[in-house]
Amino acid sequence: MAPLKKFSAGSVSCALWENEISTANGRKVPMLKATIDRRYKDKDGNWQSSGSFSRNEIPLAVFCLQKAFDKIVEMQNTASAGNNNNVEEISVLD
Repeated sequence: MAPLKKFSAGSVSCALWENEISTANGRKVPMLKATIDRRYKDKDGNWQSSGSFSRNEIPLAVFCLQKAFDKIVEMQNTASAGNNNNVEEISVLD
């Protein structure tokens, strides 16, 4: 399953996902969630992911999460969540 959207700033990226949850009355509804990680190469040159961020990476994480939040609000306001399976990656800082 691919994310709905992906935002990146340097080595930090945030992806939006649509999950289905059950409400208290048993109705299934979509729920948008975000994941965030940092990509880096280890000492052997292999790409790895981490959920920890240095002082300089924290603003990048905050920026990506704000973009994700803005997109979630936009998608909920336009009732278009879940209708697009194509991932659109938006680089917000390079």
